[in-house]
Amino acid sequence: MKMSSIRGRKTRSSCVFMLVVGLTFLCLLVSAGVRATPGVLMMPLHEALGWSRSSISISAAMGIFLYGLVGPFSAALMQQFGIRRILIGALLLMGLSALLSLGMARPWQFFLTWGVLTGFGTGAVAMVLGATVVNRWFIARRGTIMGLLAASTATGSLLFLPGLAALAHRFGWRAPVMAVAATTLILVPLVALFLPEHPADRGLVPHGAEADHVPLRHPDQNPLRTAMTALLAAARQRDFWFLFATFFVCGFTTNGLIGTHFIAICADHGIGEVPAAGYLAMMGLFDLVGTTLSGWLTDRLDARWLLFSYYGLRGLSLIALPFIDFSPESLMIFGVFYGLDWIATVPPTLRLANSAFGERSAPIVFGWIVFGHQIGAACAASLAGMLRQAQGSYQDMLVLAGTTGVIAAFLAMSISNGRAVRKTIS
Repeated sequence: MKMSSIRGRKTRSSCVFMLVVGLTFLCLLVSAGVRATPGVLMMPLHEALGWSRSSISISAAMGIFLYGLVGPFSAALMQQFGIRRILIGALLLMGLSALLSLGMARPWQFFLTWGVLTGFGTGAVAMVLGATVVNRWFIARRGTIMGLLAASTATGSLLFLPGLAALAHRFGWRAPVMAVAATTLILVPLVALFLPEHPADRGLVPHGAEADHVPLRHPDQNPLRTAMTALLAAARQRDFWFLFATFFVCGFTTNGLIGTHFIAICADHGIGEVPAAGYLAMMGLFDLVGTTLSGWLTDRLDARWLLFSYYGLRGLSLIALPFIDFSPESLMIFGVFYGLDWIATVPPTLRLANSAFGERSAPIVFGWIVFGHQIGAACAASLAGMLRQAQGSYQDMLVLAGTTGVIAAFLAMSISNGRAVRKTIS
């Protein structure tokens, strides 16, 4: 009788952990899909309203920039007011701003809705959400769980693209906007009803913790002050700037460039929007495998060598892209290779942040590091649009991005050794 009771408690606790991870994964997936939607809208808006790629790219860049800037403040707000409240507010903001954009007729309206408002909304449902949930709910297997959640941010941005592109191709640009709005708003009641705030709310301790585990208590202070204090303290350490710089390159070489412009790159080679979005979706599926595997490796290997491999291989693949023949076979090979490495950098980067800055501050400091990622992405999104407008080709931009990837590979080796983190998070 006693054994069956113990097994019952373990089963219930496993269900709670799976529910938390599943809901977080789903929210990150949808938020990333929202952030990637301007890439789908680029060609339909250009054709329907006559807007230039450059103006659309600038709006997309603003959304990407805010997606990163909001992160550390969102992490501080989650500590102060709770994950669930911030998440519900962010989902409502995304859904309502998408609905508001249905009536837009001028580029500034696109900038306001898909640049500013969805930038704030998606910034609160970004990688800092995953880092906060992982640090709150897990002691063991943090790298693996963070790998899974990080994969959702890339998978979501890519997996939704074929469906959204098909809607835009058949029904016009408003159809994918309505689909995005409906998807985000559906998540609101699910989060409100089923997402626990703390393990203790369900009579549990974090996964892998001892029964007498005492959760960290965060100071009761202004979230703005919390975020800025964490930044000022982290900025005194060399490792923060290396992590910031390498994550800048991560954004520069992924969602800012490929995520925003890949469909347009393919259009320059005679490939339609729907097939091009299909290749992006394939990258997303392989990213789910690659980033989850990266999390598993992060729990076992030196995080610096993982980053060296990821950035180096990604850089070489981008340098090669403009010189392939853009046949289905070549794009399949590129998609598989690039997809496995899309955002595999997140688990080792979070591990090194935990090691350098401690469990209490790491989610907020990681938010500032993610801000570097989004600055890089915003720079790539806008620069690629301007270079394409001026040169009529993406070749120089792809080679430039690939070169930064190779440089980041060597910068990663300058970060302090993260082996000591095994004692604290595994």
